[in-house]
Amino acid sequence: MLSLRGISSLALFLLTMSIAYGATLDRVQHNVEYSKVAGAPLYLDAAIPEGTGPHPAAIIVHGGGWVRGDRRFDVAPLFAPLEQAGIAWFSIDYRLSDEITQFGAAIEDVQNAIRFIKAHAAKYRIDPDRIALIGESAGGQLAAMAALNPEPGARVKAMVALYAPTDLVQLAKNSSLVPKQIRDSIHGTPFEGLILARLGQLSPVDNVKPDAPSFLLIHGTADRLVPFSQSVAMCNRLKQAGATCDLYPVQGGGHGIRWWESSNPREAAAYKQEMVRWLSRQLAAGQAGRRS
Repeated sequence: MLSLRGISSLALFLLTMSIAYGATLDRVQHNVEYSKVAGAPLYLDAAIPEGTGPHPAAIIVHGGGWVRGDRRFDVAPLFAPLEQAGIAWFSIDYRLSDEITQFGAAIEDVQNAIRFIKAHAAKYRIDPDRIALIGESAGGQLAAMAALNPEPGARVKAMVALYAPTDLVQLAKNSSLVPKQIRDSIHGTPFEGLILARLGQLSPVDNVKPDAPSFLLIHGTADRLVPFSQSVAMCNRLKQAGATCDLYPVQGGGHGIRWWESSNPREAAAYKQEMVRWLSRQLAAGQAGRRS
């Protein structure tokens, strides 16, 4: 028969194991509903570093030309580097759009994800003042717009854009990244002027402000979908406005981090190293910006 002391020791042991096991279960979470639009849920996946934190965090926005994409597959090369750097990550869904009238609506989804994650910062053991956005391709445009035009409760500390389309007007005229159905709705129609004006409103290069968060632009120099020159122009515009921007060229890189992984592993390893080094500096404890 256990003594009172033995029972107390056993209870303490079980409680300790329960806490440890719960922390393990909570480290990776899938299919967390962060928002609902017209009754349809939007989900995120999360990976939280071990320890009590609070940890820095990155919200990842996948690409796919605004009409497709997957929060798990498309941006998977980013997960391990962030985890190894001790940065929590959240990879999000957003509304996909195949018609011009819905184009840009997903910026609101990115902002809602930021607000949700900040509101649950204690649960995820993260610092709500040390959050970055990471967007690739079309997701980079959405994330950059959310970063440049933050709504209350949705301000971030830093922004990483990978081969992001920052001048949609130029792309609408020249690039196959913009879906054909959207390009066809522009050219030669009575509404062409209005549509191009709307694309200008959704172009990060035309939304730069002096109080923009720090930007890191990562772009392949041989990108045929989104020209490398777009990131050059975006970085120059940020600097001209008094904001901070760094540009990292992936030499000979085309369009897509998964393409980089298979075609040039050395360059792929190098950009990830630069990304986490830059994020670690921007999101270091004691470097937090204002919360909103």
